[in-house]
Amino acid sequence: MGLRLNLEQLRTFLAVARLGGVRAAAEHLALSQPAVSARIKGLEASLATELFERSPQGMRLTKRGVALKKYAVQYLELVEHIERDVVDPAAIERQIRIGVSETIVQSWLPEFICRLRAAYPKLSVEITVDISVNLRASLLQRAIDLALLMGPVSEFTVENVALPSSELIWCRASSQELPHNLRQLFTTEAVVTFARDTRPYRELQLELYNRYGPGVTIFPSSSLSACVRMIGAGLAVGAMPEMVVAPEIEAGRLAPFDPGWRPNPLRFTASYLGEPQSELLERSAQIARETALEAS
Repeated sequence: MGLRLNLEQLRTFLAVARLGGVRAAAEHLALSQPAVSARIKGLEASLATELFERSPQGMRLTKRGVALKKYAVQYLELVEHIERDVVDPAAIERQIRIGVSETIVQSWLPEFICRLRAAYPKLSVEITVDISVNLRASLLQRAIDLALLMGPVSEFTVENVALPSSELIWCRASSQELPHNLRQLFTTEAVVTFARDTRPYRELQLELYNRYGPGVTIFPSSSLSACVRMIGAGLAVGAMPEMVVAPEIEAGRLAPFDPGWRPNPLRFTASYLGEPQSELLERSAQIARETALEAS
């Protein structure tokens, strides 16, 4: 009887090998730990060899496990090529976990998901919204498959597809009067901005200090929608992504103003792990770029 390799067993084997244990692999694959263990045991039984050394510290590949890992990567890449070149995308049943920065959620995410589902009608999409530093960590930990975030992610294992940048413009409530001396504005009004653990917050905090001294009050927030509401209520001013506040300005609820400078634009990427190669992730990143370009 010839050797039969189960595709899901190989995917599970690679997840355990990369993540170092059954528990982490189960979370990554959205499976129960017994299901992961059963797949590994089934693969070991098929090959009549042990693939892992098990210890309280985790699971390490045996010599034969290391050999199998190389062939398993090649095998799964071959499957990806077959799906790309032979299989109708409409027939592909897969799951993709996407992590998204809120700036993108507030702008072109719905259009992106529509395009993605049109290309892969049977695709199951799971969305996580978080700040970019957390999305980066989740991507490297393989908790998400594709990250639409403020990038790039500077890791050699990560592929970064550049997305259009977003200009930041200063906004106030349309009913709010501006002082003749805008320096006075920044020392009397609070400034809302991105969450504390983000690059835009750090850059803005430094620029405000250099220009106006220590008297500026900054309200960081992980919710852009909350920032926009605070500005609209006249509680603060803020430098917000133009694509997020454009509808509010058009509706007359917010008004832009020019203090003579702007924070640096936000740079975004569609980032994913390049190994194993995934046609689905490559195509999804390109669809994100096409959608963002049309929205910009």
